[in-house]
Amino acid sequence: MEVKYDNIGINYNQTRKADKYLTSRFLHHLEPKKDKLNLDIGCGTGNYTNELQKRGFQFIGIDPSTEMLGRAREKNKEIDWRLGTVENTGISNNLVDGIIASLTIHHWDNLKQGFSELNRVLKVNGNVVIFTSTPKQMKGYWLCHYFPQMLSDSILQMPSYETVKSAMLQSGFEITNTEKYFVLPDLEDKFLYCGKHSPELYFDKEIRQGISSFLSLANRGEVEKGLAELREDIDSDKIDKIINSYENDFGDYLFIIGKKVYS
Repeated sequence: MEVKYDNIGINYNQTRKADKYLTSRFLHHLEPKKDKLNLDIGCGTGNYTNELQKRGFQFIGIDPSTEMLGRAREKNKEIDWRLGTVENTGISNNLVDGIIASLTIHHWDNLKQGFSELNRVLKVNGNVVIFTSTPKQMKGYWLCHYFPQMLSDSILQMPSYETVKSAMLQSGFEITNTEKYFVLPDLEDKFLYCGKHSPELYFDKEIRQGISSFLSLANRGEVEKGLAELREDIDSDKIDKIINSYENDFGDYLFIIGKKVYS
């Protein structure tokens, strides 16, 4: 994972920016206090960490990629950036009051061990806010039509909601809420399904290089074939029919909000 994200980190800041709406939802669910300390686990280049800190909330940012953390430090030297993993954060017991984890849990080596570590460093009654996508949701992406193998491989690494819930419950958390997120047309953070409403985005090589599925899971031949077919369908307006055929109410991503109830 470190090597993959060191490669992504080179141009990550150009396409992966903190989205205003998602930032507002992190704040809503985390309910942070300005005199308390929080953790962004798997912080990457620190886009959301930095945005939340700019609003007056204190954060530690932890990531396994030295390249990512280097970019994060360039952005904000006031934040405590640390090299580490969710299974081994290296921080003290009961140190933080809240935790966010954005599009990272599918990269954890061990979900149960990860949540147990987060329980250890979080104070009782502290909130943890997970932003992720489930296999069920990803099967509803129209990207499956153009890049079937890439999406299939991406889906395989995604834990289901039931798996996440079980790991959290076993680790001393209770699930207090979930919230579906449907990609909005003005999404600023160019993650995998950023082009839901704007298929042209996928022709931008920089955007593809900022998405782990395209960078590390995709077969070059499938990407070239998929993009060629996508171009034809956009030019012929067939794309509208394809997109409509994938319409669903599953949500594209999911906020999972938990609270530490015991150690």
